[in-house]
Amino acid sequence: MTTTTPVETSPAGPRKDGARNDGAPTPPDRRTARRLRREAERDTVPHAMRASRGGRIARALLLTVAAVVTVFPFYAMVVLSLKPSAAVEFPGSLVPWPLTGDAYDSVMNAQDVPRWLFNTLMYSVISVVGVLLLASLAGYAFAKKRFPGRETMFWSFLSMVMVPYHVTMIPTFAMIAKMGGVDTYWGLIVPTLANAQAVFLMRQFIQGLPDELFEAARLDGCNEWQIFRRVVLPLLKPILATLGVFVFLWHWNDFLWPLVVGQSTDMRTLTVGIASLQQQNVPLNVVLSGSVIAFVPIFAAYLVGQRYFTEGVTASGIKG
Repeated sequence: MTTTTPVETSPAGPRKDGARNDGAPTPPDRRTARRLRREAERDTVPHAMRASRGGRIARALLLTVAAVVTVFPFYAMVVLSLKPSAAVEFPGSLVPWPLTGDAYDSVMNAQDVPRWLFNTLMYSVISVVGVLLLASLAGYAFAKKRFPGRETMFWSFLSMVMVPYHVTMIPTFAMIAKMGGVDTYWGLIVPTLANAQAVFLMRQFIQGLPDELFEAARLDGCNEWQIFRRVVLPLLKPILATLGVFVFLWHWNDFLWPLVVGQSTDMRTLTVGIASLQQQNVPLNVVLSGSVIAFVPIFAAYLVGQRYFTEGVTASGIKG
């Protein structure tokens, strides 16, 4: 006859090895798990590619210097815009005191600056909507539709990227002037809607979408417009956000075309208007406050589309 020895159990609680009888991990166990996970991740990197401690310190210092060099102009712009109107002395003027908002009051209370801001918003926002709509439609047609001369038409349109913008600006302005588009919003916006780079990015992204989605939509009775609206557009959110940020930046910072078309003071954009202030002996803090006001919408647009911006850059890089 065999006898069994009862197993002694102890009440739930911490043991000498740091674990608990009920199986729940204690804080030391969590730290150990994190350490083991980091070691496992390091094991996946080849030994020759692992950075030494000195290499990591040097990389951190290099990135810190690069960040300071990048951020310093923005810091100087903001601080000098908040300084009283006086002669600028370096490095004393970069000390963030005393500060005043008189320059921003002067800019916002000026007669022309709000008008320039409105013109820039009209130019940028309408252009973004128009470019995204036309580029997505053209990209869908070039990627998924079959028609004679498709490849010839696409590569002919894409060849516009290799033509310098300044070469086409003069004939474009001549056509706009003959149609009465000088000093008008449509003359400012319409010539910028045909964007070959945007069409190329859309075509490359849509080309990577599976054809089964479109075949299933056609079997469900969807026409081409319904397929584009219900199937294509929802899948284009990352690339639309990425391209929208780029197009917004291009138009918000555009200088040459608004300078040529907007010949009157009321049709100037912020970039053209701020440049004109430098010719009128306007104090530096007022000019820089206008630059800060022009920078804020760009930064806000990036913050809004940051998640989709990152996804779109990754996706377009993989599919391109």
